[in-house]
Formats: sequence, C-alpha cells, structure tokens
Amino acid sequence: MADNGLGSSSQDSTLIKQNNLECKNLYDYLKTRQPNILEKLYNHPTICLAVYRELPELARHYVIRILFVEQPVPQAVVASWGSQAFSKEHIFVSKVLSELSVWQEAAIPGGLLGWILSPTFKRNLKVALLGGGKAWSMSSALEADSKARDVTFLDAYSLERWECVLHYMVGSQQQEGISADAVRILLHAGLMKRDEEDGSPVITRQGFQFLLLDRQAQVWHFLLQYLDTVEERGLDLVECLTFLFQLSFSTLGKDYSTEGMSPGLLVFLQHLREFGLVYQRKRKAGRFYPTRLALNITSSQNKNASDIEEDAPKGYIVVETNYRVYAYTDSNLQVALIGLFTELMYRFPNLVVGVITRDSVRQALRGGITADQIIGYLKQHAHTQMLQVETKQPLPPTVVDQIKLWELERNRLTYNEGVLYSQFLSQADFNVLKEYAQSNGSLIWCNKEKRTLVINKSAHDDVKKFWKRYSKGN
Repeated sequence: MADNGLGSSSQDSTLIKQNNLECKNLYDYLKTRQPNILEKLYNHPTICLAVYRELPELARHYVIRILFVEQPVPQAVVASWGSQAFSKEHIFVSKVLSELSVWQEAAIPGGLLGWILSPTFKRNLKVALLGGGKAWSMSSALEADSKARDVTFLDAYSLERWECVLHYMVGSQQQEGISADAVRILLHAGLMKRDEEDGSPVITRQGFQFLLLDRQAQVWHFLLQYLDTVEERGLDLVECLTFLFQLSFSTLGKDYSTEGMSPGLLVFLQHLREFGLVYQRKRKAGRFYPTRLALNITSSQNKNASDIEEDAPKGYIVVETNYRVYAYTDSNLQVALIGLFTELMYRFPNLVVGVITRDSVRQALRGGITADQIIGYLKQHAHTQMLQVETKQPLPPTVVDQIKLWELERNRLTYNEGVLYSQFLSQADFNVLKEYAQSNGSLIWCNKEKRTLVINKSAHDDVKKFWKRYSKGN
C-alpha cells in the first residue's frame, strides 16, 4: 500500500498572501452588524433614509411599492415586477434587503411565502419621506453667531485637519497637531504599525493604498475603523452612528446646537472635531459647524463626488510620453504622494519635476500600491490641459501600458495552497489518484517519474475520502 498517500508524507505549501486594503461601503458595513443593532438604528429616520438612498435601484423600487402595504406581498408577485432577463438582479437585491433587515419573510395563508417591510424601518422611512417625528438632537434654535464661519473658512479648516493625518502617515515634517486618537485609529486600522526596532509608527502596505484613495473614501474608511473602537471608549455605537448620519444631511455653512447632547455624544463630537469633520471654536461653545468632509459621508463614492471634492485640489499633474511628471503644486503632502511612485528630480516654488522609472514603480509595488492605483491617481489629478487633447485620454497610453507591464513582471508566479501526496507503492495507485484529482479540477501539479502530486488544499478532504474507499476496495 502507498501509506494512503497521506500521513507523514503530506505537507502544506507556503501560501504568500498579500493584504490589500478592504474598503467597505455602507451596505458592507451594516450587513456585519447584529440584527438587534440594526433594529436600534432603524428607530431613527435619518438612518432609514440614508440606507434607502444607498440601496440598488431595483431594491428602492421594491421598498416604495410595498411601503404602504400592510400585509405580506407574495414573493412570486415581487419577482414579477421585473423582467425575467434581470432575475439575477432580483435575487441579489432580495439578498441585500434581507441582510440589512429592511424586509423579512412572512407566511401567507395557503402556504406561500411573502415579503413584508420591517415594521421599524417602514415606520421611520415614512417619517423621513413624509415628515413628522421628533426633532433631531442638533436642531435646537440658535441665536446668530457673532463670529460666524463661512464655507471658505470651513473648507480650509477641514483640509488642514485631514491633511495633518496624511502628513503623519507619509512622514512629512508638517505633522504637528495630530491627535493621539487619530494615531490609535491608524494603528488599529493597520494603516500604520509599530516599528520593531524603535517602536515608532511606520506606514504599512494598506497605508500606501489608503493614501491613493480619493478623500471621501479615505474619510469613510477612517470613520469605519473609528466606529470599531467606540464601545472600547465607553460610547454608544448606535448613538454615534445616528449622529454621523444626521451630519451627512446637514447644511454646509450652517451652525448647529449641542444642546440636549449626551456626554458620550459630546466626546464623539470632539473626536470628529479633531479629524476635521466639524468645526467648534471652543469645547463649550454650544454650537458647531459641519464641514464638507461630513456631508454625504455615507453616500457611494460615485455619488455627489463634486460636492465632496469641491474643496479638493484641482488637477495639477502633467505626464509626458517620456515618463516625465510635472506637478504644479507647493503642497508637501502632494509632493510626498507623487514621490511614492516617481523619482523626484527638481523642485521649484510651485512646480515639482519627476520621472516614472521601473525602479520607482517596483518600489511602489513592493509597498503595496497597485498599477491601477498609480494610474487612477494620475488620472484623478490630471491637469485640465491634459483633458483637452483630442483623444480625451489624460495619460499617454505608452506610460499606462508600461506601468502595467512593470507590475506584470512581479506577477509571473501564482501561489496556491496545496497538499503534497507522495510515496505511492505502485504506478497504478498514482494514476488512479491523479485521474480523480484531474476530473474534479483539484490537481495543481504532478511528477509521473517521482509519483508525486500536489492537490488543492480545499479538495484535500474529498480526495482523502476517495483514496480510503479505493484502498478498501483493493
């Protein structure tokens, strides 16, 4: 016998995993919450409205059609509202609505199953759409602010506070003023880690990827990581989320009252102040101004992008076919970001010149940045002159293709986790197991002369059972 092809002769191959930054949207975040948490959240009309706004179009259609129906609607009837050609979309949105506890299954007389909206969600979505309900905690009337802040000031303030976090990540000299809370969030999120030698925070692979995201995605990801820690801080997750959703519907340039806020919510407000999402002149000022970073914070990245990014730097990068990069900026942060994937050559008061080289791109790839992220960043910040060419391509195709080719150089090998089968006592045993593994697509590699197989680890149990049945039969 062949020692079952297993036992001491089996070994796992080393799997090299690359930890990429996982950016969740509102749906991805809420579906991981417990049903009782969602039930508490849906007690607030603002959250119901935000969730409804972010649902797929077909899901919003279903919700509106059954919003005023007081009895379950047969599932077959709901499915008939769309064309059969879109049955996959129907299955997907049904899953989304169920995972978010927006609707639930209910039995109908006759044994059929139907859908009915969650009572709490239905009641508060009606309030959000039709009006009524209790006033928001931050809607108290205020006297005119003698030191009112305009939109320009708020944009400058939020930009300064947020870039302070980014400066800290890239190791810039302009990193004074970052709060201890912000540093803890960066470490908790895995965007930075403690250096093994001196213990100082250093940027990680995910941190490099974070830097190349647009600002709205950065803020949302950062806040999700903060929300993971609120209970450790003694704060109420539902209360903090509710306030965050209310902020997303606020008006830029308008001041709001802190009257009626709980002590925990006031602490949360101070943290948002440190991150640049709200401006408050003093801790006990009694009023605050939401900044542009807080507006529509829960909306998808492709929605209202112009509102969110209005205060962001406009296009300032020119890329030439000779791989030269010209960045018309005096921002140390932007220079540091460009330096992640270029070799900087000259720096003038309002211009930085660099060149994209194989070594600079490979250095970025080793840091965890992908070719698509480099190209996306260059496109996102392309100078307006680059957008006026006839081809409407902001980047030279030769540069785009070469960056992708440099990435492919590092991806010549693929890694699969497997189990080694060896020490077969006969060629017949080897051939039987090899043919079985080939038939179910689990064979990774084999060597006929040495009677050695490598089987996909996920199929190991199945192959092992087959081998035991085969051994007993012989």
